[in-house]
Amino acid sequence: MSTGKKPRTSRAKDGAATAPEAAGIPFDHVARNRRRLALITGGNRGLGLESARQLAQAGVDVLLGSRDLEKGTAALTQLGRLPGTVEVVQLDVTNAADIASLVVKLERDYGRLDILINNAGLGYDETEYAQNADVERVRRDFDTNFFGVWRVTEAVLPLMRKRCYGRIVNVSSGCASLATMGCAAAGYRTAKSALNALTRILASELTGTGILVNSICPGWVATDMGGEGGRPIPEGAAGIVWGALLADNGPTGGFFRDRAPLPW
Repeated sequence: MSTGKKPRTSRAKDGAATAPEAAGIPFDHVARNRRRLALITGGNRGLGLESARQLAQAGVDVLLGSRDLEKGTAALTQLGRLPGTVEVVQLDVTNAADIASLVVKLERDYGRLDILINNAGLGYDETEYAQNADVERVRRDFDTNFFGVWRVTEAVLPLMRKRCYGRIVNVSSGCASLATMGCAAAGYRTAKSALNALTRILASELTGTGILVNSICPGWVATDMGGEGGRPIPEGAAGIVWGALLADNGPTGGFFRDRAPLPW
């Protein structure tokens, strides 16, 4: 379901430098992406909103998924003049009806989806230990951090398969690495580890289809969840956008931070 309003569209005035040019993005790169369509879950703030800005700056049209439509619409005011369009869509990744309505909209209005960024997430709690965790809370967090990703991905994959093209970015975390696994934030760690496993499975299943699937860790970022002291949000989002705009010969089934591989 959309807001009922026309998507925000930005165009430079005659003779003025476009946003991508000002940011050092070559014009041909923008032109190549201009017909791409991306969906970002949890898109109304933080990494999701910044990823939307960077993608639209690169010429991609973006659907900004938000559980709260009013908050999503308000978030649009934070975006400046951009070559790509940005439209808010109602999307709670734990709500089957929201997902079904979104697929209907995609099929009716666009007939495609090129990029999926599974960004919606919650539940990072450094006081949560496996030995005394509230398992029901962990279950609820898993519903967003893992099962929500699976639901949305499964729902939109037919649109990517139809065009033999897709980029799926699962926003993960370095704390999910089994190689460096520590304690605390037990529910979040295990959900993101499961998400990494899903990345590997999907990448294997989709080999040769033109659909690339990767887990991206944005690092410790100064978002509402990350808190003060983290890196600037644009720096964290840059790796996500890199994964969304990979060339056809780009990696799949990988786990990356700042374009560099991380240990599983």
